[in-house]
Amino acid sequence: MKEHFTQEMILLKRRLAAQTAAAENALGRALRAIASRDVELANDVCESDYAIDCEEIRIEEDCLKILALYQPVASDLRTIITVLKINGEIERIADMAANIAARTRAIAESGVPADKEISFSEMAKAATAMLKNALDSFAYRDPESATAVIASDQHVDDLHKANLERIQKIISTEPSLAAYYMSCITISKNLERIADVATNIAEDVIYLERGKIVRHSIDN
Repeated sequence: MKEHFTQEMILLKRRLAAQTAAAENALGRALRAIASRDVELANDVCESDYAIDCEEIRIEEDCLKILALYQPVASDLRTIITVLKINGEIERIADMAANIAARTRAIAESGVPADKEISFSEMAKAATAMLKNALDSFAYRDPESATAVIASDQHVDDLHKANLERIQKIISTEPSLAAYYMSCITISKNLERIADVATNIAEDVIYLERGKIVRHSIDN
């Protein structure tokens, strides 16, 4: 019985790892599409989202099957719960990648002057680094690294706030560019949400390793 459980867990973790790679790949391609204004690449990102949605359901079903068949307890139970939660967060990353990619055509066709463009390079770098570090903390079961991820979320929040403030100022003087800036708000908001997802994953890692729920707490 234990042997079968161990094998099921190995397969489950492999599926989650593949799903994670697919979502990270989608996000990377979405950011490249926006930066290069590549509409074809953006369309590919949006089309790939359905496969990730389907895999999320399959992984969830596997988790529920393992819970029903083996009734794990203690750390094994926490592992299954954590996989369930992270699986949902990974699917959200893919959704946000699709949301970002979907703004590519509007950005490409905006005709906005270079001096009035919004740069997302710093924010994208910070959010993707948070995501990578959160996923690494799960892979290596490292609550200290997870705690560092949570602490870095404020920086992305500040960048998002700065984007909104700049956009509000420009729109008031350049209403003809409103469509471009609305797309920029969507991109910025989704990057901010990606950082939030990374934070959620990091919190799940702390729960997994320490059995402690740290949501809504500044003392991790």
